[in-house]
Amino acid sequence: MTQISNPGFSPEEIKRLKELCATEQRTFILIEDEDLPVSNDREMVHIQFVGHFEQKEVIYDAILCTLQLHYSSLLYEAAEREAIQHFPLYVPIENRDETYQANDSLDEEVEMMVLEIIEEMEENDEIKVSEYVEVDKDFDFGIGLEAALYVPALSDEVIEEFIHDFNADALQLDTSLYSFKSEEE
Repeated sequence: MTQISNPGFSPEEIKRLKELCATEQRTFILIEDEDLPVSNDREMVHIQFVGHFEQKEVIYDAILCTLQLHYSSLLYEAAEREAIQHFPLYVPIENRDETYQANDSLDEEVEMMVLEIIEEMEENDEIKVSEYVEVDKDFDFGIGLEAALYVPALSDEVIEEFIHDFNADALQLDTSLYSFKSEEE
C-alpha cells in the first residue's frame, strides 16, 4: 500500500488521533481489541500514536506486550509444534474453520502433552527472549509496530516512556536473553 492511499498518513486522520489523545491527556489511545488475551492485566495492549516515518507524520498502530507474555507465547507455540508431531491429526485452534470436526479426547491428550513439554522446556531453559521492536511499513493503516518490553505490566507511564523514546529515536532495547518460570504449583 502506498503512503498516498494509506489512511494512517492522512493529515485528517492524524489530526483526529491527536485530538483523541488530547482528550485522553496522553500521547496514545487504547484500541479495544477482541484478539487480546481475556485475562489481560496490561500484559498486552493495542495502541495508536502519532510519530514520524521517513520525515512524514504518521499514525503508528502498535501491539505492545510484556517480555514474559512474549516468552510464554513462544514457549506454547514450540511445545504445540512438538506435540503435533506425535498427534498429526490434531488441528491447532487457529487453523480450525467451519469444517473442523471436534475431537475433545484428542484435544485433551494434546493439551496434556503440551503442558508436559512446556514444563520440560522451562526446566532446560530452551526458550530465551529479549526485547524487540518490529516495524511493518506495508501496514493497512499507518505503520504497524510490534514490541516486547521487559516490564511487569504496560502501565500508561511505561507506554508513554516507550512512545517518547521511540519518537525521539532514543529507544534502548535490552538485548539480554531471558527465560521465565511458570507460577503454577
